[in-house]
Amino acid sequence: MERPPVAITPRLSRRLNQVLGEEAEDLVTWMDRIDTQRAEWREAMRADFAESRQHTDAAIAGLRQEMAGLRQEMLVGFATLRQEMALMEARFERRFSDLIKWSFVFWVGAVAAIAMLAGALS
Repeated sequence: MERPPVAITPRLSRRLNQVLGEEAEDLVTWMDRIDTQRAEWREAMRADFAESRQHTDAAIAGLRQEMAGLRQEMLVGFATLRQEMALMEARFERRFSDLIKWSFVFWVGAVAAIAMLAGALS
């Protein structure tokens, strides 16, 4: 909230002259100068703030663009990873079916050998 500028009114100036005498002129001049400086500083701060805001907005926009690029790279990377995982799953299924096939061959051979031994011993 901005305070309204304090102005030295003629009434206040007369009262200061009555109380302080000639020194009142110096005080009034000093107060006017301080008030002017304060207004100048306020404007300078507003200009600096506006400039800082522009730089900050530009930096945020740049970060958003970078994040969009990274998001795209991640999407491509995840798609590649999914493809590689699908290939690995297919290879795993082939190996598993080969294992089942050779296990069946082994057990059929073992049963045939036991049957031949049982027939030879009987």
